[in-house]
Amino acid sequence: MGRYVLSRLAQLIIVFIGVTLLIYLAVWALPGDPIRAMAGDRPLSESVIHAMRERHNLNDPVLIQYGKYMANLLTGDFGTDFNGRSVSDQMAQRWPVSVRLALTAWVLEVVVGITLGVVAALRRGKWADYTILLFSIAVISIPVFVLGYTAQLVLGVHLGMFPVSGISDGWPRSYILPAVITATFGIATVARLVRVSVLENLRADYVRAAFAKGLSRRRVVSVHVLRNSLIAAVTLLGVNLGFLLGGSIVIEGIFNMPGVGQLLFRSLQAQEGAVVVGVATALVLVFLLANLVVDLLYGVLDPRIRHE
Repeated sequence: MGRYVLSRLAQLIIVFIGVTLLIYLAVWALPGDPIRAMAGDRPLSESVIHAMRERHNLNDPVLIQYGKYMANLLTGDFGTDFNGRSVSDQMAQRWPVSVRLALTAWVLEVVVGITLGVVAALRRGKWADYTILLFSIAVISIPVFVLGYTAQLVLGVHLGMFPVSGISDGWPRSYILPAVITATFGIATVARLVRVSVLENLRADYVRAAFAKGLSRRRVVSVHVLRNSLIAAVTLLGVNLGFLLGGSIVIEGIFNMPGVGQLLFRSLQAQEGAVVVGVATALVLVFLLANLVVDLLYGVLDPRIRHE
């Protein structure tokens, strides 16, 4: 197990370096001068431009810039924007919003998605199964921004059940509607995946043996079938958690939530390369750590899986 963890950590580091290098090249290797672009129509003296380029290492080759960025990253420094504000401080102010939204949506995915999947499998061929399948197909087919604007208009504006935008009402009132919209695609996907896994395990020999020993259907399903059926779902839920913690740019934009997704979007608009790279680096790290935790959970869920 120890060798497996070290191997996964080594792979994580390699992937992290490769992905962050691509992000850095995509942001900083593009033609054009971000300093002059930031100034817009306002004239900047050559001395100011030179000083800012030196401050942000823009006069160095892009690979040297990346090396300096990674060296600073080891000390927890994600850089500063062109106005001198720390990227770490900007993310720290916005992470709580994205984390609350992500965890609320993720819990909905876990609870609702797994429940719907199990119910659909146990009621195969009945109205409950067809209803859940129809719901999952409909949700997957509708773009998330359409669901977001529709829910905001109907539930927020017309019915007044939820706040239309912002987080002034706190958790959960300000977060529940955006979280539901964020989680809908994940709920539908998890439900379909769990349904297939449960149906497959219900036909397994060990389930027949459990019924032959006189175990109740509830015990067989909850203890044996569900545990083995969750392996595939855990992979999907772990990946989804990484994406959700990264902030939903669309949902945070629709509901005007000051999270990291909104920070990333506004930084792209303002051509704040340091902020874009810093936020993207943090999101990549969160995603990779979530995948590492998922890999380690396999052995817990299924004793047959051993990491050699």
